[in-house]
Amino acid sequence: MMFYDYSMATERITERVTELHREADNARVASRLVAARRWSRLASWAQRQARKASHDLG
Repeated sequence: MMFYDYSMATERITERVTELHREADNARVASRLVAARRWSRLASWAQRQARKASHDLG
């Protein structure tokens, strides 16, 4: 009986660790998407500034 309880507990722990890894992976993906959006907006802003400066020079 003790081995069965240990086996069940180990299985639950393994499932929980897998779930935590999945959640961490999802958080990393979300973080990368936010960073990509931020860099994309920065690149767009830099392009607009370059166009404006080029237009002002004439």
